[in-house]
Amino acid sequence: MSGHYEAPIREPLILGDKSYHQITEDIAKPIETKAGKLWWYAFYIALVAFIYGVGCIAYTVGTGIGVWGLNRTTNWGWDITNFVWWVGIGHAGTLISAVLLLFRQRWRMSINRSAEAMTIFAVVQAALFPVIHMGRPWLMYFVFPIPNQFGSLWPNFNSPLLWDVFAISTYFSVSVVFWYIGLIPDFAMVRDRAVKPITKKIYSILSFGWGGKAKHWQRFEEVSLVLAGLATPLVFSVHTIVSFDFATSVIKGWHSTVYPPYFVAGAIFSGFAMVQTLLSVVRKVCHLEDYITLKHIEYMNIVIVVTGGMVTVAYITEFFIGWYSGSRYEDFTYFSIGAATGPYWWAFWLLIICNVLIPASLWVRKLRRNFLWTFIVSIVINIGMWFERFDIIVINLSRDYLPSSWTMFQPSFVDVGIFAGTIGFFSVLYLLYARTFPVIAQAELKTIVKTSSEGYKKHHSEHEHH
Repeated sequence: MSGHYEAPIREPLILGDKSYHQITEDIAKPIETKAGKLWWYAFYIALVAFIYGVGCIAYTVGTGIGVWGLNRTTNWGWDITNFVWWVGIGHAGTLISAVLLLFRQRWRMSINRSAEAMTIFAVVQAALFPVIHMGRPWLMYFVFPIPNQFGSLWPNFNSPLLWDVFAISTYFSVSVVFWYIGLIPDFAMVRDRAVKPITKKIYSILSFGWGGKAKHWQRFEEVSLVLAGLATPLVFSVHTIVSFDFATSVIKGWHSTVYPPYFVAGAIFSGFAMVQTLLSVVRKVCHLEDYITLKHIEYMNIVIVVTGGMVTVAYITEFFIGWYSGSRYEDFTYFSIGAATGPYWWAFWLLIICNVLIPASLWVRKLRRNFLWTFIVSIVINIGMWFERFDIIVINLSRDYLPSSWTMFQPSFVDVGIFAGTIGFFSVLYLLYARTFPVIAQAELKTIVKTSSEGYKKHHSEHEHH
């Protein structure tokens, strides 16, 4: 899969003079050793947030949607904001795994496993919001085309919310299969090293009897390529369908053809930022600095710069088209003079600072290759992208066609609690994943040791000089 020549002048993707055994040792270490105090602190904090979120969801289901901050004018609030934000975060994993696999980019090998895990956990959070947003979650099965005694199907196929159901379920199932296929050789590695019989048994079931034969590898690579081909259109289709929730409506500021490409670019932008946030922590905690190097961070920052540029162009387009239309209603959309100076001016300017101004610093190579600055910028981008979704929904809805019904949206403690709960749930899943699964695809990483590791490049250059 990766037996191509690589110029010695290129920066190595694996630091140090690593043997195959050393790579196995380093990547299996977090699974085989006991969790440190820091891991337990993080786990307990995340668990408390998750339990609080579950309590808020139970309160919502038991009492009704009225416990949220919604009102007659703003009838979508934090629920759909959070839904779009979580779906967006899930995009980077598939892009890294599928698109970069098809383009034969080797730098994806150290980061694809964690990015795919992030995708799956983020989609789980996203799927939660449309369900509780229905108000009667126990009737959720109405959205599925299940044959019933009335002889007809219940779903309204004209509704974009129904398209979301199909988009997300497809995305989730393909992502899980893709992630699991990649894990099989690594589960076999953990199985072979396991000391406790119970651990050995669990990992042997998970690894499907993988033996590392040539036939196994051939099938593994074929399936990976086929799944990558299937997953690539999903990267673009899922967020396009999410954007149709807005674009197919008649609300000013939403009824726009720029939404699908703009949402896809924004999703990849926020997804890569979240990958940076998580990997910055994982590489330190799991001592994987030799595998997730400055080069990986810089490449991801370049993707952030490019997609950030696309998002900025979309903002300018929104502003210009709104102004050029001459419509008075367009003066109050989320990207207009009215938004910049109106009651939600703080949310508008947070969006500009977090999504346009601060990420622009990554054009500077020195900052792009700085770990601390990258970590800060990645968190800032995620805050900015959340506010972008908040602005699109709340600013556009709170200023409707009838000025007498204009209202402000005030989130309730339940809104905040459910959002905090999903962040907690996501963190719980990710922390458990880091303790039970190899966070780097060691089987794939070993394929580039002979071309992209620092030790190999050193030996190769010495050999050439002699």
